[in-house]
This record gives sequence, C-alpha cells and structure tokens, in this order.
Amino acid sequence: MPSLFGRSYGADELRRLVGGMSQLAGIRLVELADGRARGMRAVEVWTGSGFRFQVLADRGLDLGAAEHAGRPLAWLHPALGPPALHERAGLGWLRTFGGGLVTTCGLDHFGPPDPEGEGYGLHGRASHLPAESLRLRQEWRGEDYVLEVEGETRQARLFGENLRLERRLSTRLGAASLVLEDRVTNEGYRPASLAVLYHCNFGFPVVSPDSELLVRDRSVAARDDAARDGLSAHLRFGPPQRGFAEQVFFHEPRVDATGRAAAAIVNRAIGFGAFVRWRAAELPVLSHWKMAGEGEYVCGLEPCTHVMAETRREQRERGSLRDLAPGESVSLRLEIGALPDADSVQAFERTLAQ
Repeated sequence: MPSLFGRSYGADELRRLVGGMSQLAGIRLVELADGRARGMRAVEVWTGSGFRFQVLADRGLDLGAAEHAGRPLAWLHPALGPPALHERAGLGWLRTFGGGLVTTCGLDHFGPPDPEGEGYGLHGRASHLPAESLRLRQEWRGEDYVLEVEGETRQARLFGENLRLERRLSTRLGAASLVLEDRVTNEGYRPASLAVLYHCNFGFPVVSPDSELLVRDRSVAARDDAARDGLSAHLRFGPPQRGFAEQVFFHEPRVDATGRAAAAIVNRAIGFGAFVRWRAAELPVLSHWKMAGEGEYVCGLEPCTHVMAETRREQRERGSLRDLAPGESVSLRLEIGALPDADSVQAFERTLAQ
C-alpha cells in the first residue's frame, strides 16, 4: 500500500482522489532536442515521494539526472553525448561521460585502456549501446502502483563476443529508490569475458565537506600512491581543491543475512544522503572513486565483478576475469535511492550495524 504525504492510501481511495495516476507518479518517454544530446531518447520517472530520475534509453538504459524533493542526487557533467559521439579508443570515453546516477561499464571490460586484441578503451562499450525492445509499464498490482522500464542492448562483433543485456528498472508509487536488474547472456558460440562495474555517481549536496561515506568493510585497499596518501581520510570529503588527484579504493564489504552489501554517502548537516545496496555474490567488490576537484566534485560508489587492474593480462594472472560459456547467463541486481531525512540516515546506519 503506497505511503504518501505522511499516511497510507489504498488503491481505490487514490483513484477517487486524482484525475489520473500521472498526477502522482508516472513514466514519460521523451526525446532530447538540444545540444550534444539532441535526438537521444530518455524516459522520465517520478514516484510521488519527490524521487525523480531519468533513464537514458540510447545510453544503455543508464540513469542520468536524479533528485529527491528538488535536491540533486547525481553528479552531472556537460560532456554527456550520444553513442555517435563516443570515442572508443584510449580515454575517449571521458568525452561523452556525463556522470548521472548510474553509468554501466563493461560488458567485457572496465578500467584503464588496454591494447590487447582489437584494443579496449576506458570502461568499455556498454553505456554507448542504444536500447531496443523498450517497454514501459505503469499499473496497479494489488495495492501497489508499479513503474517499470525494460529493454535490452547487445554488444557484438563478427568473430568476437555476442553479449545480450536485458535490463529492468523498477520502482513504485511512494518509493524513494529504484531497483536495477540485469541479465547478461553469452549468445555466441565461444567463451566471452564478463566484466561489469556500475558507476554510481553522487554529487552535491549528497557529497559536501559535511558528508561521510558509510560502509562496513572486511578490508579496503588503495589503488595507487595518490589513494594511499588519502587512505586515512577516505571516508570524509573536504572542500573542492584545485589540482586534486583522483583517489580510488577497493572495498571488500561485509554482507547481511540475505547476502547483500550496502554503502551510503550522507550529509549530516542537512540530514540527506544516497545509498546503494547490491547482491555481493556476483558483485563482490566496491570500487570507491573519490574526486574532490573544482567542478569535478564527485564520489562514485561502484559495485563490480572484480578488482580493477591495469591490464587484462594481470586480471587473468589473478584469476579474476570471468568467462561466460556459450549460452551461459548471469543476473546482477542493485538498489539505489535517497535517504531523504535524518531518520532514514539513522535507519540505514542501524542496518549496517546488524
């Protein structure tokens, strides 16, 4: 039963109170009409709680802008561009990476560019694959009004991989979070590498000098010297700094009784934050990207299939790069949303302590 404006409502009661459910919650398919993003399909979703988010249908069904009650959750950058502008080689990915609530890295590579084979650019191709078979659902299911966006993308090359991703993004009336469910299938006839990282990008006011990262770890490791220098303060965020060198940390999070791990960034000064919760069996590592530069003030919480390495050869030597056999599938799931007040922040902290 939906909870709105401080009380619960039944389905029949709400139907009598509104002219249509879009007055409270809904899904709208739009086409962006200006600038670099002109012509891109997007889906706007709002839940009635103040939680709104944008699904970028032509960017792998990734998530763009998001907010709760007018307060932004996601970090955004004006570099966002359509698949046609994607520069695949080297660091070209950064020329169309606009941040957003979730950017998918993969499906067979994430991390630094690697010249192996045909050459792997930064963070792979997944975010630049347009979705097909797009399906939008908004309907009552019992006493819940459900909002769903579904579609699929395919990463394929002649004489190479043939990976199909089926994605469902779901939320409901009154919710302050969404669930992202992916199924990746190797539809080719040779083994294919699986490498997926969910680049969840949080910005101001979630990230601020008053904010801290909440996570319960088994261990945490620094990627390089810059991160080692910042390890003692990796849970805190200072003010934006000119010339800040990005820091990346790899967390091995503890899991709860259901096998899920979680992390959040909270701004205690305003009683606001955002969280990510995911199934750790398939995504055992949390990559934590801390970037406190001027105009580049962002923290990425990034559940992923393995620890990032400099080369794919190094991944193989570690035994961390998984192959999907022909016909094999893997399912991946995460929840992402807002902590809209001090009570929800405290409730999240209690779940971490359990």
